[in-house]
Amino acid sequence: MGSSLTYISSGCIKTPDGELPLRLKSILEGLNEVIAEHHPDQVAIEQVFVNINPKSTLMLGQARGAAICAAVLKDLTVAEYTALQVKQAVVGNGHAKKEQVQEMVKRLLKLDGSPSEDAADALACAICHAHGGQGLGGISTAGYRMKRGRLV
Repeated sequence: MGSSLTYISSGCIKTPDGELPLRLKSILEGLNEVIAEHHPDQVAIEQVFVNINPKSTLMLGQARGAAICAAVLKDLTVAEYTALQVKQAVVGNGHAKKEQVQEMVKRLLKLDGSPSEDAADALACAICHAHGGQGLGGISTAGYRMKRGRLV
């Protein structure tokens, strides 16, 4: 692990239409494939925020649970960050717009084109982790939370 960011891969796991258990299985299997292919040491994931639509929030939480299970079943450390922390780390503004996050991810990773919104969100979470989490910065944030831009 060096002191610079290197883009390796990004993508999206497509879930089939149908019942929730089959969709969660698809997420778990898809992430197992990604882990087997890329052999990560750690995983960074965005925390769920309360959405206007409670059903969407619940479904996102369940998908996150499947993602976390995929990581911990492979004995990977999981770090969680709020959207505010991710945007602050990548853009310098915790209330940045999605387009700003996409542009900064493109610049920081020296990508030829802008990543999709979903890919930019995931890559931004990884960049956040590398900058101040358990990645390049070597500072463990487990058990802490952000308050006014500081870990408490």
